[in-house]
Amino acid sequence: MRTFFTASLALILFGCRAQPVQAKRSSTEEPLGSAPPAAASLALGPGARTEDERNTIAVFRALAPSTVFVTQTRLVVDFLGDAQEVPAGSGSGFVWDDEGHVVTNFHVVEGARSVTVTLQNQKTFDASVVGIEPRKDIAVLKVNVPRDLLKPVSVPQHASLEVGQKAIAIGNPFGLDHTLTTGVVSALGRQVQGAGGVTIRDMVQTDAAINPGNSGGPLLDSSGQLIGMNTMIYSKSGAYAGIGFAVPSTTIARVVPQIIAKGHAEQLGFQIKIDPLGRLERRFGIRGVVVLSVPRGGEAERVGMRGITQTAEGLALGDVIVGIDDDKVQDFDDLYHLLDQHRAGDKVNVKIRRAGELKALPMEVVVVQ
Repeated sequence: MRTFFTASLALILFGCRAQPVQAKRSSTEEPLGSAPPAAASLALGPGARTEDERNTIAVFRALAPSTVFVTQTRLVVDFLGDAQEVPAGSGSGFVWDDEGHVVTNFHVVEGARSVTVTLQNQKTFDASVVGIEPRKDIAVLKVNVPRDLLKPVSVPQHASLEVGQKAIAIGNPFGLDHTLTTGVVSALGRQVQGAGGVTIRDMVQTDAAINPGNSGGPLLDSSGQLIGMNTMIYSKSGAYAGIGFAVPSTTIARVVPQIIAKGHAEQLGFQIKIDPLGRLERRFGIRGVVVLSVPRGGEAERVGMRGITQTAEGLALGDVIVGIDDDKVQDFDDLYHLLDQHRAGDKVNVKIRRAGELKALPMEVVVVQ
């Protein structure tokens, strides 16, 4: 569990226990929880349900099998020098496809020696980590499970969220597996400091109760489609306080296939050496991203970009990236997110500051890892 402090509130990254999310259905199927005739819906009795209740029940029944419980172990050495694996945290996750890929938060499996995934039927399987993207707090696991036990979550191709729409969370808070909570989408486009050292932008804010153990679990809409992945909350106590955040489904839908295909998410850049931690920039109070070096034969050298050089007086600062097209770059966080909006092959104007002068260098965005 990670805690960051913002505005006197603790930002909690929750490891969780969850189950696979599913609900791929054809357009001809009846919507989840569709209401019966109005007269029947008004009838009172032991089995009476409101339309909203029927919808919530239908979504849970369809998606609970898609939510999994993720547990990790770590190697601990005692004072006698004896090493043993011990449980070191748990979280939630959801089934991505029928090939056994499971999506969870990076912080749920960070530092794990081994990982297991437990399905709704309480069967537990060893899992391997396919790849991670710490900057989005996303991890992809792989389990060897019979296909008939896998119920993949339904991910919308084009998300059109609105503040006020229903939000349903399924996860394993405090180890209580397959717990359902409901609320609404409270806000969109939030920025929250993530586990990977940069902010996670476009986060979905919800008031659906999220507690320790919910991390990595699905946040769903009333049709059972993925809104996002529950990741963290603001809280003074470390428990639910009405403000939770989920990595949006659009980010998940873009990053997860890259991890499955290559073992990591694509990182876009300009084939130059920089320091993502910004140590030089912080030490000398530099606004922007310092170009440390420029490889020979690359496009950066061709357009005249300069890195730090050795002079008779010592090291001399070269170029500092201060903008991409019309957007300012004040640190690596800005640069990362501006590049994240592009695709490999896009042409951009890189604004640099050199010896007090501003210049614009036309460059092509490329995959650097």
